[in-house]
Amino acid sequence: MEKKFGTPMRPHASFNKYTSHLIIKDLQNNHPQVLPYFKVEEKERKYRVWQRDPLAVLMDNRQKVEQKIDYIHNNPLHERWNLAQRPEVYRWSSAKFYEKGEDEYGFLTQFKERF
Repeated sequence: MEKKFGTPMRPHASFNKYTSHLIIKDLQNNHPQVLPYFKVEEKERKYRVWQRDPLAVLMDNRQKVEQKIDYIHNNPLHERWNLAQRPEVYRWSSAKFYEKGEDEYGFLTQFKERF
């Protein structure tokens, strides 16, 4: 881990901060009616997008990334949710992108290019 100003940098923290900022900005511009759902009474912020998670896992190798992606893709099939019969047919999944190369959202990237 890198150090910044004497404190250890947490990679997930910078991701959370960056994406939170983008999500709040998008909500302010495009969906202001949704913004109150993220409002919090905290000194350091007005809104909270990500749940605080002390069990965050550093995704530092391909095996960990593949395990998490498989879990995410198969979660909608779990009997508890039963949202789809196959991962690639679940509307909000990237499984179709990994299975068939189809990116209906226009922003997905192949994680294998990063390892």
